[in-house]
Amino acid sequence: MAINSGSSSLKFKLYEMPAEKVCVSGIIERIGSPEAQFSINNKTKTLAIKNHEEAIRCLLTELLKQNFIDELNEIVGVGHRVAHGGEFFDRSTIVNKKEFARIEQLGELAPLHNPVNAMGIKVFSEVLPQSIQVAVFDTAFHQTIPSYNYLYPLPYSLYQKYKIRKYGFHGTSHQYVAKRAAEFLKLDFQEANFITCHLGNGASICCIKEGKSFDTSMGFTPTDGVMMGTRSGGIDPMIFPFLEKNLLLDVNKIEHIINKESGLLGISGISNDFRDVQNSARNGNELSKIAIKMFVRKISEYILSYTSELKRIDGIVFTAGIGEHSAYVRQQICEQLTCLNVKLNKQKNDDNDKLISSKNSKVKVLVIPTDEELVIAKDTYKLVHNLVNV
Repeated sequence: MAINSGSSSLKFKLYEMPAEKVCVSGIIERIGSPEAQFSINNKTKTLAIKNHEEAIRCLLTELLKQNFIDELNEIVGVGHRVAHGGEFFDRSTIVNKKEFARIEQLGELAPLHNPVNAMGIKVFSEVLPQSIQVAVFDTAFHQTIPSYNYLYPLPYSLYQKYKIRKYGFHGTSHQYVAKRAAEFLKLDFQEANFITCHLGNGASICCIKEGKSFDTSMGFTPTDGVMMGTRSGGIDPMIFPFLEKNLLLDVNKIEHIINKESGLLGISGISNDFRDVQNSARNGNELSKIAIKMFVRKISEYILSYTSELKRIDGIVFTAGIGEHSAYVRQQICEQLTCLNVKLNKQKNDDNDKLISSKNSKVKVLVIPTDEELVIAKDTYKLVHNLVNV
């Protein structure tokens, strides 16, 4: 089973391996809401789900109830997307006590994700004690970023002592969609250059040079970079001591504001869900309109900044919830890239086709659905298979 826990969602797929046959798939969205959406094999129901632990138990109960499995011990391995691996993990790994403790420790750097990821590992370990738990790290793909891109202009001693640096996230997604884009365009991935845009409740942009991550928007934590659902993205760091001094806020409160009260939610005052903000903007809400413009502008800035890193751009790739489904956002972003001579085919963009740029566009623009779960399942199968056959 592949588990992909986001800050407010839990995607899942149960595979028969090594055939890569999907037995069942789905997603639980808006976790923490009294109207969470539980979709399984395209059938959706609404129910209250308080947290990720409740979501996992609900999922396993549903698999048994609908006879996707006869008993829980049929699930041999569970692969978990884990946001932050620090410099400790440069590849997927089987999770034992030592690895689990490290993942929990790294929760300080990814407060919206690692605690949720660790909870998933813990719950699955308890409910499925016979299964092997595997962690697949968002940060692993970004270990190729050169030091002049991952270091911050702070005293170098802070990096040496505390490993304060850019780590990047969504690496599994960025790598997957770039490889699929290279296959579609009949390019050698090891020679291909892409700018990939993973746009969901969490969002990041990645500069991929010759098949390797060269730079990315998220940094020391998943809070840096572009504006997101509830996260601010990159802002002036002196805002933090200002809030502390003038509003008498402690570090925990400031962290809560930056991670859970900012972004689309903070500006619009409506929601962290882009669909809700867009509907509000259509109905004339000015703050929602501003929030969308801010979101688009920041993404465009990153894309433009990465063009200086690449001798050529083989493609700009959109993926994840907003990137795959919002033709409006893709259009708005590409309109900011006129200096690159990027041109969309309106009909193809509206239809969410794979190649949405027009024939006379200098840069190809693609929409590639991400499949982090398949990557997770393949890594999990490989590690479980090797362990069983030792």
